Amino acid sequence: MISGMSEYSLKEDFWFLKGCVDVMDTQREGKFERILDAAINAFAESGFHKCSVSKIAHLAGVAEGTIYLYFKNKEEILIRIFQERMGAFIANMRRELSREETTEAHLRTIVRTHFSYMEQNRSLAFVTQLEIRQSNQRIRLAISGPLLEYFQLIEGVIQKGIERKEVPQTDLRVARQMIFGSLDEATTDWVMVRNPRTLVSSVEPMLALFEGALRLKNRK
Repeated sequence: MISGMSEYSLKEDFWFLKGCVDVMDTQREGKFERILDAAINAFAESGFHKCSVSKIAHLAGVAEGTIYLYFKNKEEILIRIFQERMGAFIANMRRELSREETTEAHLRTIVRTHFSYMEQNRSLAFVTQLEIRQSNQRIRLAISGPLLEYFQLIEGVIQKGIERKEVPQTDLRVARQMIFGSLDEATTDWVMVRNPRTLVSSVEPMLALFEGALRLKNRK
């Protein structure tokens, strides 16, 4: 009888503690995201180098010391912004690509997803297009993972197009540089204009450029 009660009590304690841990994890994750969002807005407004940790804390609604429970320094915040947001961006693009079959549809998905994501996240676009490029070599090396994954994704689309006979044999690296470079430059131009046009309005013109450069053949 006593043994049974002890076992029941232990189970209750286990689930209670697990519930507490889950709540704490959720709260911690929520605070982590708030800090990243605040940092994106702060960096876009003040610039990475001029922005203070105290400003990020104020925008996130946390104490300045709390920032250092999640990040070692301001550089790590910038790195995690790119890793987390680009990681989500690439995961979403993979899902969208998986729904399409032709090279033309894949290219349209890449252009549309890239432009729509940047347009919907203008402050993030400002940080990724301008602030990260002014950062030091250590930061650029730390963010290379998601960027390389994006490069591989684009090259994969071109390779499949070649295999399907929709794209003539071509240099994957040069083709990827053309595609990513064009998307990147168009986004930077859009970010820097005072009264920006709609970025997604460039989807079809950009797609036509890629189709022509790759000599894309429509699949019958």
